[in-house]
Amino acid sequence: MTEEFLSGTTGNPWESAHLALVEEAVRKAAASEIMPRFRQLAVHEIAEKNGPHDLVTVADRSAEEHLTASLTALLPGSVVVGEEAVHADPTVCEALRGDAPVWIVDPVDGTRQFVHGDPGFCTLVALARHGEVLASWTYAPALDEMAVAVRGHGARLDGTEIRSGAPEPGQVLQVAMSHPDFTTRQEKAALLALRTEGVHSRPCGSAGLEYLAVARGELEAVAFSWESPWDHAAGLLLVEEAGGTDLTLTGERFRVTGGNALPFTAARDTATARLVRGLLASGADRETGERRSGRGQRP
Repeated sequence: MTEEFLSGTTGNPWESAHLALVEEAVRKAAASEIMPRFRQLAVHEIAEKNGPHDLVTVADRSAEEHLTASLTALLPGSVVVGEEAVHADPTVCEALRGDAPVWIVDPVDGTRQFVHGDPGFCTLVALARHGEVLASWTYAPALDEMAVAVRGHGARLDGTEIRSGAPEPGQVLQVAMSHPDFTTRQEKAALLALRTEGVHSRPCGSAGLEYLAVARGELEAVAFSWESPWDHAAGLLLVEEAGGTDLTLTGERFRVTGGNALPFTAARDTATARLVRGLLASGADRETGERRSGRGQRP
């Protein structure tokens, strides 16, 4: 059913009307539920979930409801794993391991940017089955950019194929990463290892837009310390189909079903992914060694 949904009459998914229908659904959700509230939010329409850096707005909730209705109507028998639904009921994530096709949805990725009136936010949708991401849509409504990826058939930005390419030899690598302060001690040590010669690291913004920057060759890599599938599913497929790859701390590929060794990286090419993963691993190993010797213990 999922494969038929993605295939056009010629077997080429880019000729499938369903791809366009999903894109239309994403655009409609943003147009009706997100953009009318952009720079128009009232104080009572913003709330904290797990702290001051984890915000939710009426736009997040209403857009997810809109997408849940429209996407499941497009693909009967499918289910939705959305950020807000999982926050309300963590067992919703179990659908990722089931047999039904799953829409993985982040209605507003970069809510903090959205709240502050920054256009650097996006809506993320991915279609998966049995833990494999088959297609994804990354839409930045304030920037009017739509990136689509289909497994085995490449990635496109506003209809034009994109390729991540590889960094120039000797180039300083630009890496967006999780903020080290919101991590475990080992993850913090791993991320701080990216502050080294030949690498320029900075805090990440919207994960979806950082992945897009990697896919279009504007950013060498990302390094993230959390594994929420709605933040990563769409972007990881986008990077892979543009020619890049991803690696977890132990050198395995990232699994949207969870249980990944963190932090992980996604990069423009395999060589860069291996280099970044190596730095992360060295930082994590160094912290582990110091802790075992007692040097890493705090008074």
